[in-house]
Amino acid sequence: MKKSMLALAALTAFAGAASAQSSVTIWGIVDATYAVGNGSGTGSFDRTRLTNSGYNSSRLGFRGVEDMGGGAKAGFWLEAGVNNDDGSLGTTILCNQGTCSSTANGGGGMTFNRRSTVSWGGDWGELRLGRDYTPHFWTHTVYDPFGTNGVGTSQTLNGATGGSLAGPTTVRASNSIAYIFGQGFNGNSLGPGKGFHAFVQYYLGENASNAVSGTTNTSKDGSGFSFRLGYDAGPLSVAFANASTKYAVSGKVTTTNLGGSYNLGVAKLQAIWNKDKVAGGKTGTASLFGANIPMGTDEIRVAISNYKTELATGADDGKANKFALGYVSNLSKRTALYATYARVSNSGTSAQALNASQTAAGTASTGYDIGIRHAF
Repeated sequence: MKKSMLALAALTAFAGAASAQSSVTIWGIVDATYAVGNGSGTGSFDRTRLTNSGYNSSRLGFRGVEDMGGGAKAGFWLEAGVNNDDGSLGTTILCNQGTCSSTANGGGGMTFNRRSTVSWGGDWGELRLGRDYTPHFWTHTVYDPFGTNGVGTSQTLNGATGGSLAGPTTVRASNSIAYIFGQGFNGNSLGPGKGFHAFVQYYLGENASNAVSGTTNTSKDGSGFSFRLGYDAGPLSVAFANASTKYAVSGKVTTTNLGGSYNLGVAKLQAIWNKDKVAGGKTGTASLFGANIPMGTDEIRVAISNYKTELATGADDGKANKFALGYVSNLSKRTALYATYARVSNSGTSAQALNASQTAAGTASTGYDIGIRHAF
């Protein structure tokens, strides 16, 4: 009996030690925004909304890491977009057989559209499987003073998505297999890293091997490859990324970008260069220059960006120039108030509009956000 009790105690202690090596976190962000957008010219309209994600994307997440000993780890990350203005959840963009669609949440159930991955790794890096952000997207969000959220989001990203040049894998890719080095296990893959870091990803369209090659379906439709190489040291951060995705209708779409930042203390300077190209079609070239300026616990954000498209013949097609200015007041570590103003000026066929308004080609659009963000 005494031996049995000792064995039971040892087993209980072992189970407690094993569970102590694991951690699961429930976390999220609720961000509400009063957003106004104004258009101009023939066919234009204005729009006023109570929306979300003007400063940080509203979300609900679950993540966990298990220490398996010997330096090996396993982890998971499930993250769902939340539309707190109306209580709905986010959607997932799916591409198959030459077409892409925004898929609803299956009768209102939760969809982990932002990220759903499982990982295994160690000192050698991390192997990550599932739906995740693409390496080439991180250049946009890391080096944009507005972090690709709200009316201030740079045209280096807005121009690509608005013009459908970069395709649905501009931000995320489903069915991905990735290797990550130097970014911290089961993290955001955006840094800040220490020294050299890398993110390599292959994503599958998952079509049948006997799919008919043509205008509506190929076996490789939606499949692609992306990588990002970066270096962080002290105040300096730089990164280069390249991606290529095959589509049955538009052909191969490629994206190349380069970004960097330097923290002077009084201001963090940032810059992005990006180029999107569709085989036999348009080319889009973009750039951004901006800064984050600390004001005690608060922050001023400012950016100038543009996106220019060219036809296959090399002739100019359209250009959008954007100016954005914002202020963030951090009331605590979790809660912030913010306000952002932006104006985009279009030329040629460009008709970029702000905050869900509509503007005529070659005209201007203005918009502003006022909101509150709480993290938990």
